[in-house]
Amino acid sequence: MVVMLIFAAGCMVILGRLAQLAISAEPYKAHSISDAFVPPRGDIVDRNGAPLAQTIDAWSIGVHPRKIIGDKRQLSEKLAEIMPDHDAGWYWRKLNLDSNFTYLARRALPATVERVNALGEPAIALGREPERLYPQSDLAAHVLGFVGADGKGMRGIERAFNDRLTDPDKRGNPLQLSIDMRVEAAMQSQLAQAMTTFQARAASGIVMNVHTGEIVAMVSMPTFNPNNIRHATDDELRNNVTQSTYELGSTFKPLAMAQAIDTGTVTSMARRFDATKPMKVGRFTIHDDPGDEQERWLNIPETLIYSSNIATARIADLMGEDRMKALFRKLRFDEKPTIELREKGTPQWPGYWGRTTTMTTAYGHGIAVTPLQLATAYCALVNGGILREPTLIKDQDGHTEKGTRVFSEATSARLRQLLRLVVLDGTGKKGSAPGYRVGGKTGTAEMADAGGYAKHRNVSTFAAAFPMDNPQYVVMATLVAPVGTKETYGFTTAAWNAAPVVRNTIERAGPLLGVTPNLHRDIDVSDITPLLWHAPGEDLASAE
Repeated sequence: MVVMLIFAAGCMVILGRLAQLAISAEPYKAHSISDAFVPPRGDIVDRNGAPLAQTIDAWSIGVHPRKIIGDKRQLSEKLAEIMPDHDAGWYWRKLNLDSNFTYLARRALPATVERVNALGEPAIALGREPERLYPQSDLAAHVLGFVGADGKGMRGIERAFNDRLTDPDKRGNPLQLSIDMRVEAAMQSQLAQAMTTFQARAASGIVMNVHTGEIVAMVSMPTFNPNNIRHATDDELRNNVTQSTYELGSTFKPLAMAQAIDTGTVTSMARRFDATKPMKVGRFTIHDDPGDEQERWLNIPETLIYSSNIATARIADLMGEDRMKALFRKLRFDEKPTIELREKGTPQWPGYWGRTTTMTTAYGHGIAVTPLQLATAYCALVNGGILREPTLIKDQDGHTEKGTRVFSEATSARLRQLLRLVVLDGTGKKGSAPGYRVGGKTGTAEMADAGGYAKHRNVSTFAAAFPMDNPQYVVMATLVAPVGTKETYGFTTAAWNAAPVVRNTIERAGPLLGVTPNLHRDIDVSDITPLLWHAPGEDLASAE
């Protein structure tokens, strides 16, 4: 009788406790127990409709530590067995937290949820909640951004179009970007390989439609996975295409040349400028890069082909300060880049303009802009002279904005010839993709450092367009602080590292963009090729 009474009393205690839990416990609702609830958001897709960001109904596994009935040590070991992402010690600490609720797993597989549920612990909560998923992992991460714990977009498109993506009336219509996932993957693959090969600190790449301003690919490295940003560093989160500003070196020379032609400073491609020796300006001396010195008078095509700082500086000196400033201002190099993203860097405009600044900015020293701004300028350089705002949103109706004329059509046509010659005969040879008629310009600049420049650290860039007989796309790659290799004979210049990235990207992405290689077509450069100096030691009379 005594044993039976004790047993009955024990049963009553258990039944009473169960009744208490049944009365006081609330149904599990993700939004009632966690600030990490993500409200419904519209999908983001690429230009072909491939998903880039989606809101899914995901399983989550949580626990109410204060309501655990079973043995916590045993429970933690079983959880570690079912969900091996963490060890038993981690689950033990979670189970002993002094809080009402904590997550154990997010985006759990149904099979995992079923096994956890089979443990029979009433304090474990299983539920479904909307969660943002980026199915392409780190692809286009800096374009897309991510969603914070409060459900708001934190960076990229998620931030810039937060209201549009959360508007109940628009959520049913995906936001379609200009990005082509396939081209993005090609550019990212090539940049990643180059970063590894040359041990670069950072890199960026862009593919842009020269007629619409649509950005087909935008890659910044190092990158991050927007599905899991807990361990992402500031360097990984930074968009080097739109935020980082660099002195981009000789890639500025075609822009200065276009301004010289447009302003009438240069009226003949045969006009020659003295590059026989370094040019002294006050206490400064302007040199040509080692290996590129010609030590002779150079005409206009040769100035770009051999990338002469000296000849370019002389041309800029003739143009003068006002015309050089006018060039950079009409290209909007004195303001933040124009694009939908909010992550934008401020260009570094010279604090003092004098004769030396006028000369050095013509070859990309003393002024720093974002890679996006240079790519936008190159679009205008080859598309007939029209500067259009870059965009990450697909042009749905085909009505491209008129844009602003910054170069004449004749000047743009001439620069297409000159850029093609740079790839055929000059520093851009390693950027040539057979059949795609690539034209472009290399640029290597010493990195700005505290109190001056780092002599052994470069920013290497190759800005190109293709096909030059009818330009459709600008492709640009930048490597920050690359290291020379045995294959590059120790050189860290753009001709050896950035140019091959562009070439490989064009060869992979060209067919995807509808550009078919053709070895029997090319831009006509017959009117300026006779000006090229091919025989060393040949005495060419000055055309001035």
